[in-house]
Amino acid sequence: MISRMSDTDTMARFGVSLSRALLARFDRHIKTRGYTNRSEALRDLMRTQLVAQEWQENEEVAGAITLLYDHHQRDLLAKATDLQHRLHHVIISTQHVHLDHDTCFEIIAVKGRADDVMCLCDSLRALKGIAHCSLSMASTGKAFA
Repeated sequence: MISRMSDTDTMARFGVSLSRALLARFDRHIKTRGYTNRSEALRDLMRTQLVAQEWQENEEVAGAITLLYDHHQRDLLAKATDLQHRLHHVIISTQHVHLDHDTCFEIIAVKGRADDVMCLCDSLRALKGIAHCSLSMASTGKAFA
């Protein structure tokens, strides 16, 4: 669970030196993204980099694998299910959605070592009949508590 700052936590201030051109680009960026101030935008960028580092260092991470496929593809469901059973220790839950008569959309919530999660995602992606597979990388939130 991600916790908010308590009354005993304090904010730290620091200065950053950068070119005016870079600052102008950053200000345009944060305006288009809807940030109300530079501080929140910087905090978000920092968190994004720290999450990426967790994945690179094979730490315990969380995420979501999304799959799009034709459920009529021969043996696809059996192979996908076998893979999910082999790596069941990283799967928190799955949600299966019928988009139309032929097309299924599946969301697999995952938590575990980054290498195991990537292995599951890559193995699913490689199955014949998977039209699209993506991985949304997140953190368990422990580093942000």
